This record gives sequence, C-alpha cells and structure tokens, in this order.
Amino acid sequence: VKMKSMFFIGFTFTALLGMFNTVFDGRVVAKLPFVPHSLFQGISHRNLMGQDMTDCSFIFLYILCTMSIRQNLQKLLGFAPSRAASRVGGGLFPTEQQSK
Repeated sequence: VKMKSMFFIGFTFTALLGMFNTVFDGRVVAKLPFVPHSLFQGISHRNLMGQDMTDCSFIFLYILCTMSIRQNLQKLLGFAPSRAASRVGGGLFPTEQQSK
C-alpha cells in the first residue's frame, strides 16, 4: 500500500507540475513579505524579470504547497503515511491515536 501511495502521489504532483509550469512560467504568482535567503533566491525568483526579490515564481510556491499538503492528501485518500510522520502527528486529519 505504501509503494502504491508513493507512486500515485508522485505521479499526480509531477503531472500537476508540468501543467502548471506551462501556464505560470515567467509570471509573478505571489509577493513574499520578506526577501528570501540567498540560497533560495534562485528558485523563488526563477524565470522572473526584474530585480525585486520579493516576487515569487510558481515553482517556489508549488514546492511549499506540495510539502505542506502531501501528508494530508495521503490521509484523505486512505493511504498510510510513513511511520515517522505518524509519530510526529499533526495535519488536518488526525488519526484515532492522535485524537485520544
């Protein structure tokens, strides 16, 4: 079940990445309330014109969203999260052990 979950979620997010990347490439999709650290400026300002580092590219926002919803999406679809994620807990859909 875990391997099926990984393949399904990976395929879904890869397909969405390709589709959205063609739509939003080179467009400012968000305005960050801070200037990102120099390590992240390359990806947060990827393919954007101008020098305003608070402009956010699609790929940076996509990575942040993917990292934040992956565990909740797996729970919603009925796939078991990893043991490490289960120990940490949290998320929108608590398991029975977390609600006790």
